[in-house]
Amino acid sequence: TVEGRSGAMEDWASRGDGNGVVANLARRVTAAKQTGGAARKLTIKPFKERPKLPADFEEDSWRMLSNAVDAVHQKRPVSESFETLYRRVEDVCLHKLGAGLYARLRASCESHVRERVATLRGRDGAEDPVAFLNRVDDVWGDHCDATLTIRSVFLYLDRTHVAHQTGGEGVSGANTSAVGTSSRPEGASGAGADRSTSSSSVESVRSLWDMGLALFRASLAEDTAGSRGTDGNDGAAPHSATNDVLGKTTRGLLALVERERGGEAVDRAKVKRLTRAFRSLGVYSDRFEAPFLDATRAFYRAEGMTFAGRSGESVGEYLAHCQLRLAEEQRRCDDYLESGTRRALVQSVEKELVDRHVGWIVDNGFDAMMDKSDVAGLRRMHALLRRVDGGLDKLRVAFGSAVRARGVAVVKDEENDRDMVTKLLELKRRADEVAEESFGGDEAFNAVVKESFESFVNQRQNRPAELIAKHIDGKLRGAGKGETEDELEHSLDRAMALFRHIQGKDVFEAFYKKDLAKRLLLSKSASNDAEKSMISRLKAECGSQFTTKLEGMFKDVDISRDVMRSFRSDSERFAKVEAAGVELYVNVLTAGYWPTYPTVEVSLPPEMDALQGLFRDHYLGKHGGRRLVWQNSLGHCVLRAEFPKCGVKELAVSLFQAVVCLLFNGNSGSDNSSLTFEEIRAATGIEDKELRRTLQSLACGKVRVLVKEPKGRDVEDGDSFSVNEQFNERLYRVKVNSIQLKETKEENAATNERVFQDRQYQIDAAIVRIMKTRKTLSHQLLIAELLAQVKFPARPTDLKKRIESLIDREYLERDRANAQVYNYLA
Repeated sequence: TVEGRSGAMEDWASRGDGNGVVANLARRVTAAKQTGGAARKLTIKPFKERPKLPADFEEDSWRMLSNAVDAVHQKRPVSESFETLYRRVEDVCLHKLGAGLYARLRASCESHVRERVATLRGRDGAEDPVAFLNRVDDVWGDHCDATLTIRSVFLYLDRTHVAHQTGGEGVSGANTSAVGTSSRPEGASGAGADRSTSSSSVESVRSLWDMGLALFRASLAEDTAGSRGTDGNDGAAPHSATNDVLGKTTRGLLALVERERGGEAVDRAKVKRLTRAFRSLGVYSDRFEAPFLDATRAFYRAEGMTFAGRSGESVGEYLAHCQLRLAEEQRRCDDYLESGTRRALVQSVEKELVDRHVGWIVDNGFDAMMDKSDVAGLRRMHALLRRVDGGLDKLRVAFGSAVRARGVAVVKDEENDRDMVTKLLELKRRADEVAEESFGGDEAFNAVVKESFESFVNQRQNRPAELIAKHIDGKLRGAGKGETEDELEHSLDRAMALFRHIQGKDVFEAFYKKDLAKRLLLSKSASNDAEKSMISRLKAECGSQFTTKLEGMFKDVDISRDVMRSFRSDSERFAKVEAAGVELYVNVLTAGYWPTYPTVEVSLPPEMDALQGLFRDHYLGKHGGRRLVWQNSLGHCVLRAEFPKCGVKELAVSLFQAVVCLLFNGNSGSDNSSLTFEEIRAATGIEDKELRRTLQSLACGKVRVLVKEPKGRDVEDGDSFSVNEQFNERLYRVKVNSIQLKETKEENAATNERVFQDRQYQIDAAIVRIMKTRKTLSHQLLIAELLAQVKFPARPTDLKKRIESLIDREYLERDRANAQVYNYLA
C-alpha cells in the first residue's frame, strides 16, 4: 500500500503523461487532503499465471552464443553486438541455466583449441626451430585474444556461476588474468599457472581464463604423449620429449638465446611472450628453465676453456669479459626470463667462467697486476672471486705471497740498505692502496698486509729498526727540503706505519734517542713542533714508558735555557765572558735521559778553558752536590776567520775542529804556518782516530779550510797541514761540522752493544720473575714463558745463556733428580 504525499504528488502531476490521467489523479488526491478526507490506498497484485520460459530459449541462446564463439576463434566478424550477447548470457544465468552454458562453452573452446594446436603439428621435423617460434607465437597470441574476447562476452557467467562453484576462486583468477592485458597477455594468474594437466582437472569448473589455459595445456599434453608414443619413449620424463610443440619451442628459444650471446640481435619481445606463455601454462621450470640452464652451462664451459687455453691471453681481458657476460645475463633475466631463474643462471655463469678457472686467473694474472699496480684489474678480480666458494681465500694467499716476496727482496738486499726504508714505504703504500681500493678495505686483506710485513721486516733482526730510525732522523733534520708541514706529518705517519711491524722496538729507541740528541744539541732539527709530534706518536703507539727518556731530553733543553738566563744574570762572571769576546751556551744534560757518551779528552785553548771554569763555578754554586762532566765530542762552535781571497767568513765547526783551527791562528803566511800530524796531536790531546777524522773533514772534504801535504783522502803520520790560502766561498757562514752528524761504525756497534746489554737485563728480570712465581719449572716451559713475555725477538740459545748466568749467580739451581728442571733460590 502506498500513501502519497502532497508535495510528491504535485511533482508527479507536474510531469504529466500527455493524456491528463496522472494530472487528474494528482488533483483528486490534493483536493481530498485539502477537504480533510482520508487518503486512498493502492494495491499491487501478482500475476494470475506465472510467466513461462520459451521452450527453445536455451537452444536459441546457445545457437546465438555458439556462432559468436566460433567467429571469435576463427577471427571472423561477430554478427550480434557484444551488448546483445552479454544480455543473453545474463538471461541464461538468471534462469539457472549457467551449468549447461558453461559445459557447452568449455566443449566448444576445447574443440577450437585442439584445432589451433593441431596447426603446429604435422610439419617436417627439419623445420627451423627459430622459424617455428613465429607460428607458436601467433597461435598463442590468437588463443589469448580469443579467450579474452570470450571472457568479456561471458563475463556474467564468470562472475556468478563460476564464482559460486569455485567459492570465489574463479573470480579472483579471472580478474587477475585480465589486469593490464591488451591483446596478448604476458602472464596468467597463479591459479591458472599451477593447475594440473590431467583430464579431471580440465573437467573441473574454473574461471574462463583458467579454463582456456587448461584446455591449451591439455592439448599440448596430448601432443607430448603422442610424440612419446611416436618415438617409442613412453617412460621418458616430460622434458625429454623434444619433438612435441613445447620441445620444438624450447629448442627455438635456446637457439635465439645462443645467437644473442654470439652478438646477434634478436626479437626480445617475442622471446618474452613465449617464456611468459610457458609460465602461464605451468611448464616453465620443467620444459624451459632446466634445458636453458643446461645449455647455459655448456655454452660458458666451452667459452671459458677456449679463452683460458689461448696462449698469451690477458687475464685482465678475461675478467672484463666475465663481468660483461654476467651483466648480459642479468639484463636477460630482467628482459624476458622469470625472476626465479636469476639466481640459478648467475650461479651457472660464475661456476663455468670463474670457479673452474680460479687457479689460472690467480696464477697468471695477480702478480702481473701487482707489478703494474692495476687497481681496477685487481678490483675486478676481487669482485669475481668473491662470488665463488674459496675464491677470496686463494686471492688472500696470492696477495700475501706477492707482498712477502717483494718485501723479502728489499730487506735481504744488503747492498742497498740506504734505500730499504724508502722501498718498504712504497711497497706499504701500494699494498694498502690495493687492499683499500681494489679489495674494498676488507679487514681480512688488511690483516694479510700486516702479517706479511711483520714476517719479512723482522728477518734481519736489528737492521730495519735502525734504518727506520735514521729515515725519521733525516725527515726531522729537513732532508726532504721543500716539504710543507702537512707533507712532513704525512711522511712521519707513513714511517710510523712501518714502525708498527718491527719487533725490535728497543733497537729503534736506542738509535732514535741517539739521533734526537744530535738534533737537539747541534740545533739541526727542522721543526720543534714536528719533533714533539713524533714523540706523541711514539707515546700513543708504545706507551708512556717508551718515551719517558725522550721527553726528558726535551725538558733538559728547556731547563738549559733557564740555566743560561741565570748565568747571564750573574754579572760578575758573565762580565768576564763578555770581556773574552766569546759567546757561550751550555746544555746541561741529565745522564739518565741521554745516550751514554765516552769521555774524550781534549786540550782546550785557554780562552775556552776559562769560560768552562766560569760556568762550572756558577752552576755548582747554584746546585750543590751535583757533578758536571763536559762532553767535548758534542760541542760545536762558530769561528770568525779571515782569508786572503774572500775576506771574513764564519765557520760552523765542531769543538774538535775549532781546537785544530785555532792552532793556526795568526800563523797564516808565515814560514812556520804548517803543522804536522804529530804536532797537532800533541797540542790538542785528541785521541788518534778522532783526530784523523777531524783533520780529514777540514782538509779533504767539500769545504777545505786546511791544505794537506801530500794530497790524498786519508790522513797519515807525517802529513803536514796549513791554512788554505785559496779558500774562496761565496756564503758568509760556511758549515764544516757535518762530520758530527755522520755515525761511525764504532758508534753503531756501541749502540747495538748497549741494546744487547739492556736485553740481557730484561731477560734476567723476566727469568727471576717467572721462577719466583712458579718456584719449580722445566727448561722447555721456562723457555716458552720467556718467549711469550719478552718484547723483542730472542733466540732460545741466548735465553739458555742467561739461565746459566743466573745459575752461576745462585738465583736458580738445577734439580738434583732431573737436570732439565730448575728450582728458584730465595
